[in-house]
Amino acid sequence: MVQRLRVRYAKRGRLRFTSHRDISRAVERAVRRAEIPVAFSAGFSPHPKISYAGAAPTGVASEAEYLEIGVSRPCDPDQVRADLDASLPPGLDVLDIVEARSGSLADKLECSVWELRLPGADPVAAEQAVKEFEAADRVEVERLTKKGMRQFDARQAVRSVAVSVRADTTAGQEPGQPCVILRMVVRHETPAVRPDDVLMGLRLVAGFAPPSSPEVTRLAQGPLDATTGEPADPFDAERSGGDL
Repeated sequence: MVQRLRVRYAKRGRLRFTSHRDISRAVERAVRRAEIPVAFSAGFSPHPKISYAGAAPTGVASEAEYLEIGVSRPCDPDQVRADLDASLPPGLDVLDIVEARSGSLADKLECSVWELRLPGADPVAAEQAVKEFEAADRVEVERLTKKGMRQFDARQAVRSVAVSVRADTTAGQEPGQPCVILRMVVRHETPAVRPDDVLMGLRLVAGFAPPSSPEVTRLAQGPLDATTGEPADPFDAERSGGDL
C-alpha cells in the first residue's frame, strides 16, 4: 500500500435502509468497477484494504459517512472521486476524497450532528421535553445489544439539542403542515448514544412521544470544535498539508 484515500459519502433516500454489510459490498463492487488499484491484505484470504469509521445505523440517512481506501499506486483523489461516484448506485454519493496525511480517521470523528424530523409532534411539548432533558444530570435508558439488555446514560454524550419548526415535506403528509425538527450534537462515546436513545430519554423525563417514526439524518461528524460546539471538518488537516 503506497497511499491512503479518505472518502466522505452520503447515504440518501431508500439507501438509508441498507445495512452496513450491504454498503460494504456495494463499495467493493464499485471499487472494482471503477478500476481503482485497491491494495489487499496479506495471508491466506486477502481482503481489500477498505475500512469504515463511525457508520450510521440502518434506517438513518447521512450526509457524512466516512471510509478509507488503501491503494497500491498513487492516485489523483479527484479522479477517484468521480470514478467511484459513477460506479456506486444512486443514493450512495461520493462527496469528497482526500489523501490521508495525519492521524487516524476514526480518532477524528469525535461527535455528530443529527437532524430528527418529527411529523405531527407538538412543538410546545418538544420544547418542554428538551428543557427537562438538558436540565437532568443523568437520563438512564435501556437498549437491547448483542450482549443483551444494557442500561446507560443518554444525557452525558449530548452536547446540545435545539428545536425548530418547518413546513412538512414528508410524502403522504398534507403540504405546509408544521413539522418539529430536533437538531442535536452528540459526542461519540462507549456505548454509543444514538438519536433514538435521546428520543427515549425525552419520553422518560417528560412523556414526549412523537406520533410517528422520526426521519433521522446525520448532517456532519468530525472533531469537536470547543469554540463552536459543533464538529469541524475531519479533512481540514489533509487540506492544509498536515504531516503524515
